[in-house]
Parts: sequence; C-alpha cells; structure tokens
Amino acid sequence: MKNVIVIGAGILGASTAYQLARSGAKVLLIDRQDQGQATAAAAGIICPWLSQRRNQVWYRLAKAGARYYPELIEQLHSDGETDTGYAQVGALSIHEDVEKVDKMEGRAHLRREDAAEIGEITRHNERETREQFPLLADGYHAVRISGAARVDGRALCDAMIRAAVRHGAEVLYGDAQLTFQENRVTGVTVGECSYTADATVVCAGAWARQLLQPLGIEFQVSYQKAQIIHLQAEDDYDTGTWPVIMPPTDQYLLGFEQQRIVIGATHENDVDGYDTRVTAGGMQEVLNKGLSLAPALASSAVVETRVGFRPFTPGFLPVIGAVPGWESVYAANGLGSSGLTVGPYLGSQLAKLALGEALEIELEDYDIAKAMT
Repeated sequence: MKNVIVIGAGILGASTAYQLARSGAKVLLIDRQDQGQATAAAAGIICPWLSQRRNQVWYRLAKAGARYYPELIEQLHSDGETDTGYAQVGALSIHEDVEKVDKMEGRAHLRREDAAEIGEITRHNERETREQFPLLADGYHAVRISGAARVDGRALCDAMIRAAVRHGAEVLYGDAQLTFQENRVTGVTVGECSYTADATVVCAGAWARQLLQPLGIEFQVSYQKAQIIHLQAEDDYDTGTWPVIMPPTDQYLLGFEQQRIVIGATHENDVDGYDTRVTAGGMQEVLNKGLSLAPALASSAVVETRVGFRPFTPGFLPVIGAVPGWESVYAANGLGSSGLTVGPYLGSQLAKLALGEALEIELEDYDIAKAMT
C-alpha cells in the first residue's frame, strides 16, 4: 500500500485524495483552511464547448474535464454521496445580436463532432429564452446546450472528502511544511508533528509558491481575486432546474435550489496580498452587470457574498507533473477560472501520477517545469 500526503483540500486536492483512496492508497489530506480558497467561492459552469479561447491544449483538458463529470458523480453516488452540488441543467449562451447567436450555434455543432457529451443543441428566440430563465431581460436570443451543467464547488469538495474518508483517508487541518533529505521529499511537518510518505502531492493553489520555496524552487503562481453574490429570488420559482446563463460579457447567472441565484464574478488582478474583503467596487461591478441581464433581481435579498483567489501559471494554462530536481513530490496548479471544469479530472490524473500509473493526458502539454525556476 502506497502512503501519500496531499496538501490542499480545494477541488484539485480533494479529487486527488479521493481517487488515491479509492485506489487503495493510504492517504493523509492536509489543509490550512485559508480564507479565499478558489473552490469555496466558485459557482462552476461546466460548458467549455462554446469557448472562443484558441489554445487547443487548454480546450482538450477542459473538454476531458466536462466529459469526466458523469463518471465522477456516479462514483460518488456509489460511495453514498448524493449531495454533490452537481446538476446537468443545460446552459443558455445568450446574445442580442442574432448573427452572433448564429455563429455560436455553428461553433457548437462543429465541437459536437468530437464531443457527443454536448448533447442537444437548440436555438431559442426571445420568448423561448425568457421561458427558460424567467428573470432575464427582454431582447436575448440563445443557443441551449443540453449537456452543460453547474456545480457548487463547496458541496462537491465536501462530498469527495467524505468519500475519501470512507475509503480510509485521514484529514488533518494545519500548516504543512515539506521535509526533505538530499533531493527527496520525505513528507511534511504540521506543528510539532512529522508525517512521512512515499509521495507528497502539492495542491495548494494560490499559496503553492511559499510551500515550495524551501526546496529552492520559485513556483510562478499568481492569482486573481473573484467576488460573487448569492441572491434569494422573491417569487416561488423552481430555480434549481434553470439553465446556466452565459452572456457575452465575463459575467454569469446560475440558479440553485431554494430560489438561490448566483451572480459573478469579478476578475481583479494586481491584488495587494490575500485581500479577502468584499469591496463596494466589486459588488457594484457584479450587480451592475448582473442586473442589466436580469433586472427583476433588483428586489432580491442578498444572502451571501464570497471571495476567492483563482491561481494562474505562465501562459494561463494548468500545469502538472513531478517537481523538477526532486524525488517523490508532485504538483498541479494554474486552473484559473476553469478550476471546477478541469479540477476533478486533473486530480484523477495527479493520483495516477503519484501511483506511477499511466495517464490519459500528455504531460508535455502541461509541463510543470515551465512554471518553475
């Protein structure tokens, strides 16, 4: 039985720990419970197929991540976890310009040729679009992607951690520091306690740079602050079945159960430290854009605000691999704003890497050495 320590219990670390435990490894999952964890703040949209991002290496990973979700949810259900925060509700990609909707529809059909999981592609006029999401403003046409889904990052993480524990994993909360001899990482210390392992996996997101510095490695991880708002709709809508709304801006609208609507998110660069404050400017930006899409939300109650730090690596592409120059230590990072789409799948690959098994991805495409000096 291989003994593995996983540092960081966000979406990536939770998935890695879960898959390791399911594979029979002895797992210790350690988390410092920092405020601002990206997963805890995110409301995930699982719909990469309409993206206009030209990086095909990113798209292959995002597409694989979306395809992986039904398998993961089935695994969790078999392990007794039904509260995963995941629902395949479809997505509406909306626009006021009919010609641009035509292009979106054409792109969706093209992408479906090698991604059958997209499901049905349906065109909606203004009336049909509002019937799908009654709070929307008038004037929007849409393309509906039936295979799209939404996920609550907190709920999914919690479900994977509970399932990992059911498979024998242990969870420890504290500040882990790597221990090493010569060029081999031997495990971690947490406070005055030491823990050894055959392999150590770093999934520390925006905080990974500090964790690897004692090894003489500068991990080029930056982060972007995101603020989102949770609202309570007034009327008794069945919001849990509503499709995700993907407008032409960088905002989104998601419906969850119990009339909860999520609006997000800001994309704040050059943040001074790990600033977890909810700011007036951030809320103004989210509300201005969100209420222009759905003016009927103006009278909704503000239930909750969340803040998270999206980690990025050079090239805005996730990285994964063995840490260069060191034995028995692995890492992945840089999931950015697609963290909930690719995180569970990348965690499954990271678990395979730690166990010495064959991967489904080409490591060269996501070479971690490119993010380390």
